[in-house]
Amino acid sequence: MSQDTRSTARTRVRRRSWVRVLLPALLIVGWLVAAGMGGPLFGKVDEVSSNDQTSYLPSSADATQVQQRLGEFTDSDAVPAVVVFVSEDTLDDDQLAAIDDAIADAPDLEGIADEVSPGIRSDDGMAVQAFIPVSADADLGDTVEALAGVLADAAPAGVSVYVTGPAGFSADLVAGFAGIDGLLLGVALAAVLLILVLVYRSLLLPVVVLSTSLFALCVALLVVWWLAKWEILLLSGQTQGILFILVIGAATDYSLLLVARFREELRHTEDKGAAIAAAWRGSLEPIAASGGTVIAGLLCLLLSDLKSNSTLGPVASIGIVFAMLSALTLLPALLFVFGRAAFWPRRPAFEPDRAGTEHGASGTGAWARLARVIGRRPRLIWIVTSLVLLAGAAGVTQLNASGVPQSDLVLGASQARDGQVALGEHFPGGSGSPVYVVVAEESLQDAADVLLASPGIDGVTVASSDSPSGTADVTSEGISAFGPPGTPAPEPTVVDGDVLLQGTLTDAADSDAAAQTVRDLRQDFDGADALVGGVTATQVDTNDASIHDRNLIIPLILGVILVILMLLLRSVLAPVLLVLTTVLSFGTAMGVSALVFNGIFDFPGADPAVPLYGFVFLVALGIDYNIFLMTRVREEAIKHGTREGVLRGLTLTGGVITSAGLVLAATFAALSVIPILFLVQLAFIVAFGVLLDTFVVRSLLVPALTYDIGRAIWWPSGLSRGER
Repeated sequence: MSQDTRSTARTRVRRRSWVRVLLPALLIVGWLVAAGMGGPLFGKVDEVSSNDQTSYLPSSADATQVQQRLGEFTDSDAVPAVVVFVSEDTLDDDQLAAIDDAIADAPDLEGIADEVSPGIRSDDGMAVQAFIPVSADADLGDTVEALAGVLADAAPAGVSVYVTGPAGFSADLVAGFAGIDGLLLGVALAAVLLILVLVYRSLLLPVVVLSTSLFALCVALLVVWWLAKWEILLLSGQTQGILFILVIGAATDYSLLLVARFREELRHTEDKGAAIAAAWRGSLEPIAASGGTVIAGLLCLLLSDLKSNSTLGPVASIGIVFAMLSALTLLPALLFVFGRAAFWPRRPAFEPDRAGTEHGASGTGAWARLARVIGRRPRLIWIVTSLVLLAGAAGVTQLNASGVPQSDLVLGASQARDGQVALGEHFPGGSGSPVYVVVAEESLQDAADVLLASPGIDGVTVASSDSPSGTADVTSEGISAFGPPGTPAPEPTVVDGDVLLQGTLTDAADSDAAAQTVRDLRQDFDGADALVGGVTATQVDTNDASIHDRNLIIPLILGVILVILMLLLRSVLAPVLLVLTTVLSFGTAMGVSALVFNGIFDFPGADPAVPLYGFVFLVALGIDYNIFLMTRVREEAIKHGTREGVLRGLTLTGGVITSAGLVLAATFAALSVIPILFLVQLAFIVAFGVLLDTFVVRSLLVPALTYDIGRAIWWPSGLSRGER
């Protein structure tokens, strides 16, 4: 070799060395900078999020159209708070005077609008209700809390005060979601860290993996926050909580897979750079396929009518993208820096002679022993496992997912819920949350007659700027006049030829009876140019849209995942069976959850979106573990044959997939610290379903079924026609 050739070779080696050092450094610095920009936004998500149900309805919904026009008739977009003063005895004159003074002083409180109407006494003389508007630009939670405190102090002895109505229930939701930035994130990270320490029995590696997940979340939040700020995406407390959990869980799962391959490669080679490169190549396909499957499933939500569903798709997909990128860029860079020291004090030794020998039929580990059991009785195992899962799935018939009252959305104590009960004992149950009907001026009386004829309506008013209260009573004889006989009746407020009627519901606005009243009214108005809206109508339209989304999205996600698996595994039969096992696992999780919700927690029911969200996360995430397993089985099958490949694949991936399942279950279980019924139910369904999929479906059912079928599982690919 000439001197020039040797010099060129040395230059290339030095250049590769610089690249190997410089690239990890650049990646780490880049992630640090991006995470540093996203981290401070954790306390500012409420600035760009909204929990208003109406804003999530499709624009074509009646409730949406009515909500958009309310401000035109009332000249105010304030949120009404219904304040109820209740005594166990008849209120005397002194008590009534003190209550009137407290109501009149309410506008002095910051965040309260000036349009406060006088209190209304109940027929039994034991209660007074008042409608106090909370300014739209006020901090709803703080304002309602302050209002309740001030009124409680001002109320006379023996009188209880409750703040309920739309403002009260919205404040409950704000308080319920208040722990997302702190409590939820802290519990999730602590749970993941504990599991990682137990899995790795190392001090440094859990911190490295958790940093990867946390950096991914910071950068994902940075992108999502600005997209919400620019009103490109719609963000809610519910979506925010799911984003946090999903990114931490997914990024940790992907990291576990790459770390396992890195540790395996360190036994084959002394060079940490070569080991991380080999681990990256071996992990790229399953991580990309896994993340791609989840993203594809989530993006199917874009076809939802309900915006709370359709906006979750891109928000969560952004989170998964950064979870993948973090696991495939930041984590390899950190592992390259630390090398074997990352595993201290259990550093993997360089043992090329032993590497791989323990993963066959003669292995000694727990997963090798399980693989041998499956190899001896595959058919018995998959049949018995399937029957047990089917028995659990039978409980799905007990799931009540037709919707829950607004008063039950927040778990635990609720002043708004107690206030609604008190309101219903002394006033019509729907006071403060009326049915709104927008109708042409010439049809005002006809529409009023329809409302008055409904047994679910207690009284009817029309928006009127001529009236001191802003509304005027409407009877079967027309608009009632104020003042002495002969006083002319006030004129209704007319906007673009339309008027706004309000019907007071006899039942609580969030009750099934009130919902049926709204449905009956819409049927009575069928063919007429009338729009029915309000709190109850919003709930009705939300439930209907949610049921539509559930029936559309679930089959679509199954089809998309099936196609991705076919492309990944180069097979038709294996993907079909994997999807069927995942659906069976989902059915069992929902069946057991229904029994637990009804028999143990005594929940009032479930939102129609609960099965949809449970399906999206269990199927999209549950299929991940089948991808991790079957891609490795296929890799081993090419070398050793399908049946031996199943045993080796299970032995090689058993530990890492189980660890990943525990992490994902723990992160979703952390959602239960937020006292919102939907999130608590979703937490149980996904956590239980992931554990079921990890320890039963992926550990027993799928390996046993694949082993029993043999090489035909890869039909129609060439692997199914090979000699092995």
